[in-house]
Amino acid sequence: MVATVTLGSRALAAAGHGDMVWGHLAVRDPEGRGVWMKVPGWGLEEIRPDRVVLVGWDGRSLAGPATVHKEYPIHTEIMRARPDVNVTVHTHAAAVNAFSALGVPLLPISHDAVIFAEYGLPRYTATANLVSTSELGRALAEDLGRARACLMPQHGLVAAGEDVAHAVMTAILLQRACEVQVTALATGEIRHWTGHEESLEKASVCWPDSQMQAGWRYWMRQVDNTAIA
Repeated sequence: MVATVTLGSRALAAAGHGDMVWGHLAVRDPEGRGVWMKVPGWGLEEIRPDRVVLVGWDGRSLAGPATVHKEYPIHTEIMRARPDVNVTVHTHAAAVNAFSALGVPLLPISHDAVIFAEYGLPRYTATANLVSTSELGRALAEDLGRARACLMPQHGLVAAGEDVAHAVMTAILLQRACEVQVTALATGEIRHWTGHEESLEKASVCWPDSQMQAGWRYWMRQVDNTAIA
C-alpha cells in the first residue's frame, strides 16, 4: 500500500497535477482499517514511503504519531459508498478548475473525454470549500455516484478506480479532456464532437483495461523509482 501511494502520487505530479503541498491519493487498506494516504506538508512529487500514513475511517492516524490531511473524508466516504473503488484521487488540476468555471458539459472532442460517456461527469455542489467533514464527504460520494470522476468547481477533481492504474489514469484523462476543450473554446465555437453512442463504442476501443494499464506503465516510467524503494 505504501509503495502504491508513493508511486501514484509521483505519477500524478509527473502528469501535471501537482499544487505545491496540496492534493492527495488514497488506497483502501486490504484489512479494512481505513485508507493509506500521504502526510500533509509534502508535494505529490516529494512522497516517499516514510511520508505515507494509514488513516482510520474516523480520521485518526493508525501508523504512529502523524498528522492527517483535513480532507481525508473525500476518500473514506467515497470508499464507504463504493465497494468497487480501491483508489481515489483528489487534485487541483488547473485545466479542470478552468473548465469547471465555464459551466458547460464536457464534450468528447478528443479520445480522453469518451471515457466519461457511460456515467457522465457529475459536479459536486455541497461546497467549494474544503471537504473536511464526513457529511461533506458523503455529499461528494453521492454526487459522484457510479461515475469515474466528479468535478469539484473552484476546487479541483476527484477520480475513483478499482486500482491505482484506473484512478490515476482517470484523473489524467479528465485533466487532458478539460484542457483540450478550454483551448478549443478560447479560439472559437466548438462545432464538432463525437456523439454519445459512438463515444461509448470508442471508449471500449480506446480505454479497455489493457490501455489503462499501458498508460499507467507509461507514467510509472516517468517517475524516479529510486525514491520509492
